[in-house]
Amino acid sequence: MTNHLKLADSYLRLSDEEKKYGNESESITNQREIIRDYCKKQGIIIVSEFVDDGYSGGNFERPGFQAMLNHLAAGKANTVITKDLSRLGRDMTESSYYAERFFPEHGIHYLAPGNDFDSMGDNLMAPFQFAMNDVYLRDTSRKVKQTLDMKRKKGKYAACPPYGYRKAERTTDQLVPDENTAPVVQRIFALAAEGQSCRSIAKQLNEDGICPPLKYRVEFRDNFTDRGAARASEFWNYTTVKRILRNRVYLGHTILGKTRKVNVKSKKKLPVPKEDWAITENTHEPLVTQQQFDLAEHFLSENTKANAANPSFRHSIFGGIAYCAHCGAAMCSGGSVYKGERKKYWYLVCNNLANRTINRCQHGARIKYEDLLEIVRCDLNALLSFDEAEIEQITQEAIRQANASLGVENKEQTLADIETKSKRIIKMIERAYRDNAVGNLSDDLLDEMMERFGKERQALEEQRQKLLTDTSEDQSIRNAYTLFFDIAKRYSHIEKLDRDILHTFVERIEIGEKILPKGQKIASPRTSYRQSIRIFYRFIGEMNGEAIREVNKAVNL
Repeated sequence: MTNHLKLADSYLRLSDEEKKYGNESESITNQREIIRDYCKKQGIIIVSEFVDDGYSGGNFERPGFQAMLNHLAAGKANTVITKDLSRLGRDMTESSYYAERFFPEHGIHYLAPGNDFDSMGDNLMAPFQFAMNDVYLRDTSRKVKQTLDMKRKKGKYAACPPYGYRKAERTTDQLVPDENTAPVVQRIFALAAEGQSCRSIAKQLNEDGICPPLKYRVEFRDNFTDRGAARASEFWNYTTVKRILRNRVYLGHTILGKTRKVNVKSKKKLPVPKEDWAITENTHEPLVTQQQFDLAEHFLSENTKANAANPSFRHSIFGGIAYCAHCGAAMCSGGSVYKGERKKYWYLVCNNLANRTINRCQHGARIKYEDLLEIVRCDLNALLSFDEAEIEQITQEAIRQANASLGVENKEQTLADIETKSKRIIKMIERAYRDNAVGNLSDDLLDEMMERFGKERQALEEQRQKLLTDTSEDQSIRNAYTLFFDIAKRYSHIEKLDRDILHTFVERIEIGEKILPKGQKIASPRTSYRQSIRIFYRFIGEMNGEAIREVNKAVNL
């Protein structure tokens, strides 16, 4: 303990799994009582309380925890208290980082009385305590997985209900038809059984104003964050329709375990082989008959096979890479055949322009396929030709541009000045609380001062973080450029651009409108025109240069 006045934020956390497998000693109420009793004995003032009830300790993106960090950054407290280290978190690496590095480095005193942990002490047993909390996290994950596996084997639906169904009111693991969306699913299968394409079905649903699956979940069923809700499209697309037509859950079967998490600490999911899926038949009311499902699958397969078997079918290498710069839609392959020529009239066209959907792009991008191939190939060959000196120059320029907005000559001195100012503000905060405690400062004036001090400290902290981030960003940029050009050194010259090479180097391409010569209304095959083509490379992003390029110009590198 120090002689400084301790102004504490108390943090309480309890996961849903701990409610099931834990005990009363871990409850939010019990944590609150233990912390308050400890603070009373130690003369610590609790400024605010932050709670995450129902959040796992495996990650730190919890609303209560993040709110506490913002509160601390505003200078409203200088101490954090949790009942024990497990309440801070159960991930060994992250918990240790916050307890032993982040809080001390930001002038925050962290206490966990249940483990006799004090960030100002030696804490010899801390590594073992963090490790045991990590073991508990893994053990709880194992128990949850066993419970889910048991439910799956019994045909219970232990997942988010698919579009067309909802969970029964009496039980949370039985699917029943959703009266609002089940008719839409049945309509999709009926149209598909008539031979209509997924694009045609999506267009009809959009024209009728039918709410698509993710948007329906956001608006009427599930709780989404603002960030998650923003991802929900207002319109149907052919991939959503195709996904519904291939889902056997609409036959009344429960199919789970299609993906699995990489590990207990990762959110990333990997596909599971079909033979390992958990499939239980006839577990709920079907929305379509086997005959309807088979017929829809037949027409779906026929269309796919016909295109794949057609030797003249255009197979674009830019799928998932080329996008319209105006609306963000993917570029699809299109064109016509004239006098037996296909490649000459092969284009990439904005998907929202080509399909003529109700949200049709007003400035849809369009570019000749061969022209884009040549532009990307030439750009790549230019990069492959750089020597070590040129690569170093490019890297230095990228670092310089990244730091251009900082406007700081001496980072070390600026960081030292920020630290001095922050310490002075903390002392002023402590003095103000002492004056208020003895009656020399009114509550209203104290609140006014705390608000001003908080803003000043937050501004200093933001400046400090920007400086620290910028310093580490320099090395991050250098590492990215080193990785990119290490890969580039495996190639000497690209004669023909294929999909493997494209995906090795290119992350995204954004195609804009054509800029035709003055007085010209259409692009002539014999003359060049200008067009915005932005190429974003893997690891390093967009290279410096002019995005507006000359197209239809003979270039050989």
